[in-house]
Amino acid sequence: MPSFNLKTTLIVDAVTCTALFLLCVFATVTVAALLGLPSDVVTVAGWIGLPSAALMLLVAFQKEPSKGLANLIAVGNLGWVAASFAVIAIFAAQMTWLGIVIVAVQALVVLEMALLEAKGAAALPRPAATA
Repeated sequence: MPSFNLKTTLIVDAVTCTALFLLCVFATVTVAALLGLPSDVVTVAGWIGLPSAALMLLVAFQKEPSKGLANLIAVGNLGWVAASFAVIAIFAAQMTWLGIVIVAVQALVVLEMALLEAKGAAALPRPAATA
C-alpha cells in the first residue's frame, strides 16, 4: 500500500508542477503583476516545474518505484520550500500582500508533499544488490 500512497502523491505533485509551468511560462506578466515579482523569477519558477513534473510521473509509473529518485524528489521539494521563503525574504518589499500569502502557502503545501514523498520513499524496499 505505501507505493499507492507514493504514486498518488507524485501524480498530484506532478499535476501542480505542470500547472505552475503553464501559469508561469504562458501567463508570466499576469502572474508577476499579481505576485509583485520580477518576470524573470516567475519564468524560472515555471520552467523548474516542467522537468520536475516529468520526473515525478516517471517515478509514479515505474513498476517498482526508485527509492533514490523518490528521495531526490522529496529533497528537491525541500529545496523549493527554502527557495520560496528566500524569494519572500529578498522581494518582500516589492511583493503584493497576496503574492506573499500565495508564495508562503504554496511553500507549506510543497513541504507537506515532500514529507509524504519522503515517507513513501522510506517504505520502499531497498534495491537488491547485484554481483
